[in-house]
Amino acid sequence: MYSMCHRVTLSRDGMPLELFKGTNNGELLAVYGVNIISSTVNLVDTAVLTMPETIMNKVIDYRRIMQVGDYIKIELGYDEDYRTEFEGYIDRMTVEDSNMKVFCIDAIYLFKKDVKSIQLKPTTIKQIAQYLVDQIDSSYKVVCDFDVTYEKFVIHQATGFDVLKKIAEETKANIYFRTESKELHIHPAFVEKGGDVVYSMQKNIESSKLTFKRAIDNKVQIVVESTNVSGKVTKVERGSTGGNTVTLKVGAVKESDLQTIAENAYKARNTDQYEGSFDAWLIPFVQSSYSAKVVDEDYPAMTSKYYVETVETNYSDSGGVRTITLGVKLST
Repeated sequence: MYSMCHRVTLSRDGMPLELFKGTNNGELLAVYGVNIISSTVNLVDTAVLTMPETIMNKVIDYRRIMQVGDYIKIELGYDEDYRTEFEGYIDRMTVEDSNMKVFCIDAIYLFKKDVKSIQLKPTTIKQIAQYLVDQIDSSYKVVCDFDVTYEKFVIHQATGFDVLKKIAEETKANIYFRTESKELHIHPAFVEKGGDVVYSMQKNIESSKLTFKRAIDNKVQIVVESTNVSGKVTKVERGSTGGNTVTLKVGAVKESDLQTIAENAYKARNTDQYEGSFDAWLIPFVQSSYSAKVVDEDYPAMTSKYYVETVETNYSDSGGVRTITLGVKLST
């Protein structure tokens, strides 16, 4: 029988906070609810802590002991074996139904700052990201293997977050932060591999909302349109007619890069695969960008590896559960 455990610590300017009199380890006590969402498609990982507004009939003034911008680390586990689940910054705090809610986001918090307006031409995604890092926090490293070139990219009265969101929307790149290692990741969709994990329908999947869909029943055509600096529109198509048509409008990028964007979007929609999510426990550890092998002993032909797109982790006195949402199938 496993015994669940959690540890939440706060720091400011690299120093642990003295959250309660006589303590200086930065540990936040009385947390009885944790929700963490890690995703390669949402641009931002989030965490929400739930704490009682009062302890033993005494109101706790949380805003006196912690503030927006404080660094937070959340660890969960069993039997005092902790695993870091989230690192980031307090974004806001509210009181709801006599509970204090602390809303946290990853390193995107730092990138909500304004950057200088500039016109870059020609330029690449990596160069744009490096420009943001140089403007906001040069201690961060850009990890980018998505070789897409813009004929022109304009940044005007925007934050770092605005720029990254635009790139993600136009190129369908996976953009996310690894806050603990100070890395900004930009990769072609479903390429970067964070680790491996195995789930079994018979052993460690608690409940499933997965449906198995065949490519033959899911015809799709991808249309990618780009307008260059002269106003000329270039269109690239991938897939087959007779089904759903998905149109993506992007900035001024090379035609070869349009092919890459179209291929990534098509790959995500056209294969025999599971779609949906399932619930599991905190063990094994998994986060977005992992490769998950899903095994069904009753239907061996359906066993395949999938890209983990999103992981939602919930922890409370009643237990811990992860909801894993699958992306594209990687292999059989």
